[in-house]
Amino acid sequence: MPDFTHFNDQGRAKMVDVGEKSITRRTATAMARVLVNENTFALIESGGMKKGDVLTVAQIAGVMGAKHTPDLIPMCHPILMDGIDLKLSLCRERLSVEILATVSCDGRTGVEMEALTAVSTAALTVYDMCKAVQKDMVISNICLLEKTGGVHGDFHRKDD
Repeated sequence: MPDFTHFNDQGRAKMVDVGEKSITRRTATAMARVLVNENTFALIESGGMKKGDVLTVAQIAGVMGAKHTPDLIPMCHPILMDGIDLKLSLCRERLSVEILATVSCDGRTGVEMEALTAVSTAALTVYDMCKAVQKDMVISNICLLEKTGGVHGDFHRKDD
């Protein structure tokens, strides 16, 4: 299985040894979107949700999600992250909560999973905080937008 780095000679899962890799500056930016209805959007916008300030709580949850990535994703290495920046905004045109996370470190392995876990956790938190008023919200567009550093070089998502 030469193309699958997370399997050993017996075909069983293993954590890749990154000890020989060079330490480089690494960043990753991911996004997610939570689609809501007009009533839910208005409650988020006005701060009227009973559980509290949806965007602030989701932002904190996203930071915590990034920090706990290796506890959730079995083959992820614990990484000493230098920064985790989440931006949550409301888009009236789409009736959505837009979530961006950028994670950075100087390390031997990338931070893509941390950025993706951050936006996923933030999106799930938006859902949790709003589910009393709307059950049919949709979490969508979870994706890596860009990453820098490492042996595989930079990646920038092209517009669809």
